Amino acid sequence: MEREEAIRGAYRMTGGNSFYDGMITCSTLSGKAVCRLVWAMNKAECDAYLEKALSGVPDDFSGKLLEVPVGTGILTMPVYQTLPEADITCLDYSPDMMGQAQEKADLLHLKNVTFQQGDVGALPYEDDAFDIVLSLNGFHAFPDKEAAYREAFRVLRPGGTFCGCFYVKGGHRRTDWFVRHVYEKAGFFTPPYETVSSLKARLDGMYADVDMGNLKSMAWFVCRKRKAG
Repeated sequence: MEREEAIRGAYRMTGGNSFYDGMITCSTLSGKAVCRLVWAMNKAECDAYLEKALSGVPDDFSGKLLEVPVGTGILTMPVYQTLPEADITCLDYSPDMMGQAQEKADLLHLKNVTFQQGDVGALPYEDDAFDIVLSLNGFHAFPDKEAAYREAFRVLRPGGTFCGCFYVKGGHRRTDWFVRHVYEKAGFFTPPYETVSSLKARLDGMYADVDMGNLKSMAWFVCRKRKAG
C-alpha cells in the first residue's frame, strides 16, 4: 500500500512542466485527454502498467539502483522517498529533464539520490555496478536501442533486475498513427520499435527469468540477469 500511495503522490506533485507530468501520470485534464486520445487508456490503466513496471523494485530495497532515463522524475521521486536505505543514481541525456527531477528530489529532501548527465548508449559505470536497472518510458526514444540494451545489461550485476516499460508497436492502431505522424516528427520517439513478440524474444534471449506483459501499446517487464557460474 505504501508503494501505491507513493505513486499517487506523484500526481499531487505535478508542477514545473505540468503538461508533460500530467500526461505521464494521466492526472490532469489535459493529461487525461492525451492518454485517452493517443494511448486509448484511462487513469486506472496507466496506473496498472506503471505498477507492474515498478514491481521489480522491492518495497524494502536497500541496494544500488540506476534509473535511465529519469525524465522529470515525476514517476519515481515519490517512490524513492520510501527507499531511504537505497543508493539511487538517476541519469538522463537532457539537462532540462534532469533539472526538473532534481527539483522534485530536493522538494522531498532526498539524500540518497544522485544525478548525472549521460548517454544510455555509453553508461559511465563499471560492469555489474547495480542491483536494479529501471527504465520507464525511455527505450522508444533512444536512437541507438541496441547499445542501450547492451549497456543496461552490462552494468547490471548477475542476479540483478532489469525492469520498466515503454511503447511497443502494434498494440493499438491509433497509438501507432500518433507515434508515426506526431511523436516521431516532434523528435520524441525514434524508430525502430519493438513489438510485444520481438521484445519477449529479446528479453528471453538476454535474461534468465522474464515476467512481461502489455496493456495496449505499453509493455512492462521485470527480468532477472543470470547469476554468475
